[in-house]
Amino acid sequence: MIQKPPLSASPDTHADRFHAFDLLATLVAVVHIDGTVVFANAALEDVMGVSRRHIQGSTLSQYFTQAQSLESALQGAQSNAFAALRYDAHLRRPQQDALPVHVIVAPTDRPTEVLVELLPLEQQARQDREERLIDQAQANKELIRNLAHEIKNPLGGIRGAAQLLQMEVESRDLVEYTQVIIHEADRLQVLVDRLLAPHRRPHMVGDVNIHEVCERVRSLVLAEFSKGLRVVRDYDASIPEFRGDREQLIQAVLNIVHNAAQALVERTQAGDAEIILRTRINRQVTFGKQRYRLALELHVIDNGPGIPEEIKDRLFFPLVSGRDGGSGLGLNLAQTFVQQHHGLIECDSVPGRTDFKILIPLP
Repeated sequence: MIQKPPLSASPDTHADRFHAFDLLATLVAVVHIDGTVVFANAALEDVMGVSRRHIQGSTLSQYFTQAQSLESALQGAQSNAFAALRYDAHLRRPQQDALPVHVIVAPTDRPTEVLVELLPLEQQARQDREERLIDQAQANKELIRNLAHEIKNPLGGIRGAAQLLQMEVESRDLVEYTQVIIHEADRLQVLVDRLLAPHRRPHMVGDVNIHEVCERVRSLVLAEFSKGLRVVRDYDASIPEFRGDREQLIQAVLNIVHNAAQALVERTQAGDAEIILRTRINRQVTFGKQRYRLALELHVIDNGPGIPEEIKDRLFFPLVSGRDGGSGLGLNLAQTFVQQHHGLIECDSVPGRTDFKILIPLP
């Protein structure tokens, strides 16, 4: 016989018990094994577009296009047939399109209650993409560091041998050849030094005002691109200072903004090139496999042609560039510097609008 929730359990009592669920960005419902919703968190309330008082006491399966899947999952939870069951479904919402979600059904410490977590598939895909970015960045960092060290030693030998050879040869043509070797060795040395730069310089931590960072970058870019480019400020003045490396963050933001300015060359000539620097606070955000109460969002938005489709998935890889003559190091270094602040850079790009979003945890 199924035991119903006690009549004395008021919504306020449930709110006290499940208060922590309101701090989550994911959709959470605590359901009695007969399917009745005992508690719905604020995120589920927002997505459904109805109050939790309306959801609580109703049958959760009625909000799914295929109710039988959830009912079977609840029966399995009652019989302890699994530790957690996962499946994809569509969540019905009043006067809105159905929302594709990944459903996780898991027993709780009470035999009559089941925890149902709903992850919008778009959010799940975003989390998977972030994890791939972090793993790729770590692998790239190790590869670059090891490769740069392997190149550095023989490069010095090549340059030294070319200098000695230049001192011995008498032919003007041969001297020119040795000069080419020396010049190219020096160029590669500069490249190797840039690859190793993030790993050599110590992390200089201090109080950082993100708007001072933005203003420094803005002045540097406008000094170089003085005509035809507008850099718009859209700041949230309430963002607090945080601990970080100011110079690294200036370099990270500058690399992104400078890339945007170079991509806007045609619009600059037409006089309608625009870059927006937008700062916002994001609450209860998850990135980098961790959840943060507060995070800084810094957007660098331009009205340029967009990122070429063929490099979108490799944008932060070293030596990948969408511009002729580009080194392909700017975005990779920017990602490295931001990750040293436990943050992440994401990019969303279509023709006419490219948005680089820097996320950094706030205290």
